[in-house]
Amino acid sequence: MAGQETGERIGALLDELAQQAGPEARDTADELVRCLMEFYGEGLARTVRLLRSAPDGADPLAVLTADELVSDLLILHDLHPEDTATRVGRALDKVRPYLGSHAGDVEVAGLDLEAADGPTLHLRLRGSCDGCLSSTQTVRWTIEEAVARIAPEVEHIEVEGMAAESPQPALLQILPHRPDDAPGDPVASEEAGDPARWYTLGPRALPMGDRATGVTEVAGRTLLLVRLPGQLYAYRDRCPVCAASLAPASLDGELLRCAGCAAEFDVHRAGRGEKGHLEPVPLLEEDGSVRVALPGELLGAGP
Repeated sequence: MAGQETGERIGALLDELAQQAGPEARDTADELVRCLMEFYGEGLARTVRLLRSAPDGADPLAVLTADELVSDLLILHDLHPEDTATRVGRALDKVRPYLGSHAGDVEVAGLDLEAADGPTLHLRLRGSCDGCLSSTQTVRWTIEEAVARIAPEVEHIEVEGMAAESPQPALLQILPHRPDDAPGDPVASEEAGDPARWYTLGPRALPMGDRATGVTEVAGRTLLLVRLPGQLYAYRDRCPVCAASLAPASLDGELLRCAGCAAEFDVHRAGRGEKGHLEPVPLLEEDGSVRVALPGELLGAGP
């Protein structure tokens, strides 16, 4: 159907909807059409910009799939050069360094694209910081975000193999979401099913150089950022022993020492210490962008 014919057909359908459901339904439909036009218009504009600025000899599909919006459009219309399983594998590869800091790893146990409730990914999680609840939650959110970004057609993720001593159930249902579309009240609890909210950190918020620390405020909560060689970590800025801020804490190798009570915590091992456990915050660092997630229980907690 030619472009002019398509436009005329859309107009006729909108008129028919107005006659059947009234002017309010027509207004809603008009807004929907505008949103779709903006969405596809931005996708086309990015496609043109990306191809014009691509280096000589670059693979056009590789250039386009590197852009999140254009990649999503290609997936939506079954034009992406990589299948779902390949993109899921790439997503998990991105989070494995983070999972390693929580003494865990993840593997694909199955991918059912024909599931009755929608495409479902089955994962098997090993480890997760000896059953620490906060570590399990951060691993959960990080996996969810990575898969949702690269394989958004996956509607459900089931994760099995949580540490036996964890108070979490043996099987977790993770509902992938795009961070800008996260439903519900951001201060609602995780137990109620609301997803975490993801936030992008500006360059000024990040520690400069390796083995450096810094604090930054996100959504009214203060976070401690620690940069070790090859990896950035985020924790709630609160010592679990004396409740003091960790901003003045010293860093000795991978051990963070609280300035208030001298308690030590292993940054590389998800913040474990002999006297307590730091509260880790999900963090994804890729392509020069750093994003952190604040689950509902942290958003609703004290500073």
